[in-house]
Amino acid sequence: MSRSSQPSGQRSSPADEQLALFRALPGDMAPRDSQDLMAFPFFSLAKSRRMTPIDFRTGGVTIRVEGTAEHGIATIWDADILIWAASQIVEARDAGIPTSRLMQATPYEILRFIGRGTSLHDYQRLKAALDRLQSTTVATSIREMTGRRLHRFSWINEWKERADARGTPLGIELILPDWFYAGVLDAAWVLTIDPAYFRLTGGLERWLYRLVRKHGGRQSAGWRFDFRHLYRKSGSATRYSDFAYDLRALVTRQSLPGYVLRIERVPDDGTEWLTFRPVP
Repeated sequence: MSRSSQPSGQRSSPADEQLALFRALPGDMAPRDSQDLMAFPFFSLAKSRRMTPIDFRTGGVTIRVEGTAEHGIATIWDADILIWAASQIVEARDAGIPTSRLMQATPYEILRFIGRGTSLHDYQRLKAALDRLQSTTVATSIREMTGRRLHRFSWINEWKERADARGTPLGIELILPDWFYAGVLDAAWVLTIDPAYFRLTGGLERWLYRLVRKHGGRQSAGWRFDFRHLYRKSGSATRYSDFAYDLRALVTRQSLPGYVLRIERVPDDGTEWLTFRPVP
C-alpha cells in the first residue's frame, strides 16, 4: 500500500480485501489511551530526530524500539494519532458498532481531535507523523505469555491518502497492528485521559502525565516513584542530571492536568522521590 493518492475504483491491496473498513465516527468523544503505552517507554520524548534505539528491560518485560535514518523513532506527539484511534475503537465498541484495524478518516477529523490546527502545514506534519509511526519498529514481550517470545510490529502497518477518479481527496486510510488493536479492544487495558493532555507541549510532561494517570489513577493516596526509576522508565536519551533538573521544573510548574506533584528527599542518601495524587 503506497502513500500516494489512489482512485476509489482502483483494485485494493490484499490487506484491504481481508479487513472490513471502519469509518471514523463523527462528533466529540473522550480521549482514551492504551495502558501499555502509558506505562512503558515506546516513544521518543524529543522533538528532534532520535536515531538511538530505545532499550528497556525490567522483570519479564523487554522493549526495543528502532527508527529509520529517514524518519527516526516515532515521538510522543506522533502517539496522539494512536490515542485518536483508540478513542474511536472504544467509542464504537461501546455503541455496538463493528470496528476494524483498517480505519478511514479525514485529516481534519484527526487534527481537530488531537487539538492541532488544520492548515496545510498541520496536514503536512500529520503525514510526517504517520510516516514515523509506520517506519518505527517495536519488539516487545508485553502480553506474550512465556515472557521469552517477542512480538514485532510497526505502530501503523500501512497508510495511504485516498482520492476519487477526479482527484478529490477522500481522506486517509491506515491499518493498525494486531498488538495495539487487541490491547484497545480489551476494556481493562484502556484509560480515559484528560483532553488537556493534548495542550501539554513538552515531551517529558506528556510522558509523565500518561505515567501518572496509569499508576496514580483516581487513588486519593496517590503513588510515588524514585527519580532513577523514572529515568529508566522514560527511555530518555538525555543525561540523568538533565532529566532530574527538568523533572524538578515540572513539579514547580504543576502543569499536569488533574494531579498534584511533590518531591520528597531521603536525608540519609539523598534519594529523590516524585509523589503524585489526584487533585481533590
